[in-house]
Amino acid sequence: MKTYILAALFLSSTLLASCKQDDPDSPDPVEGGTEQTDSASVENNAPNTNYAPAFAGQTRIRSVQTRAQYTSRILTEQLSSPWGITTLPDGRLLITQKSGQMRIVNTSGAIVASITGLPAVNASGQGGLLGLCIDPAFETNRQVYWVFSQAVSGGTLTAVGRGRLFTDETRIESPTVIYQATPAFNSSAHYGGRILFDRTGHLLVSTGERSSTVTRPQAQSLNSGLGKIVRITRDGESAADNPFAGQAGARHEIFSLGHRNPQGLALHPVTGELWQSEHGPRGGDEINRVQAGQNYGWPTITYGIEYSGQPVGDAIQQRDGLQQPAYYWDPVISPSGMTFFNGTTIQEWQNNLFIGSLSGMHIARLVIENNRIVGEERLLADQNQRFRDITQGSDGALYAITDGGRLYRIGSN
Repeated sequence: MKTYILAALFLSSTLLASCKQDDPDSPDPVEGGTEQTDSASVENNAPNTNYAPAFAGQTRIRSVQTRAQYTSRILTEQLSSPWGITTLPDGRLLITQKSGQMRIVNTSGAIVASITGLPAVNASGQGGLLGLCIDPAFETNRQVYWVFSQAVSGGTLTAVGRGRLFTDETRIESPTVIYQATPAFNSSAHYGGRILFDRTGHLLVSTGERSSTVTRPQAQSLNSGLGKIVRITRDGESAADNPFAGQAGARHEIFSLGHRNPQGLALHPVTGELWQSEHGPRGGDEINRVQAGQNYGWPTITYGIEYSGQPVGDAIQQRDGLQQPAYYWDPVISPSGMTFFNGTTIQEWQNNLFIGSLSGMHIARLVIENNRIVGEERLLADQNQRFRDITQGSDGALYAITDGGRLYRIGSN
């Protein structure tokens, strides 16, 4: 075991900038927990811009450190580019793999089932089999929902599939595509790809704006499914009480707009409100508290710049009618899947937000008070892994997957 101290939670400049997948480290358990708190930010690299935040604490908030003892253990390294993870009612984990398969893994790390029968995915670039969730009534209906990149006439698009997990757990029965975020476009990037149920029994799905400057403006269009969070029924129809329902010229499934590449969705365990993580360009990764009918700004406002170093649009960060992110990172950490901690095993983590970081190669822990981020911690930064998604298991522990094929368990002994 390795004891986490404050120094181990700060990444070097080289590590923060890297997007590569390093060779696996030792699979020994990692132990964490000290009593130290630091008023400095966890980020010590220079930002890409001199843009000023809209309010104090919107970026580079103070560092915090978990005081309770916890361990992190690698359960398996045998997954292949896992992308989404969720917990089954019996405590096992259902995981998607980018190339188009689902796997069931038990909490000891054994891959106990390989599931076939899903529609073909376009796995080029950032595409593939992406996020997933199970029906709240899974124990009786065994329905699984997933997001994938689908090749269609005119290019590819973000699609949502539904099917029944057969009793022997070997295949998905009657797979059906219930939603497509049109228009299709010839791109292999920015699919979004997360999906979950809200408290009313509707599905929330994130879609990207497909990366191109051609499609980027559609994030601001109510007549496009790109760059949105959509809210649909189990059959893929628009929820009747959506904010643009009945509005002429608007797609009625839209819940919010102005998103770039939203790869994380989570419901706050107390308020039930939707929170979201979003990839910015060069700088400007965001955490948003998403409210119905609101516009989150991309590409009109952003705290990032183009990868070339040029400004995005008019290089503005605020405009009336466009929502500010609750938090942003510059330089980026590439936030992906995320979950709120809702358990009693580690009290200080209660209602904290945990986000997988790809280029940052850590798990970000955000402390939230009154809808403001008040503290940030970087966990497992010494593992050199691109953390793709994270969920809370039925045992109260966090389970995280990495692009390198690892499954971690993080929690109390």
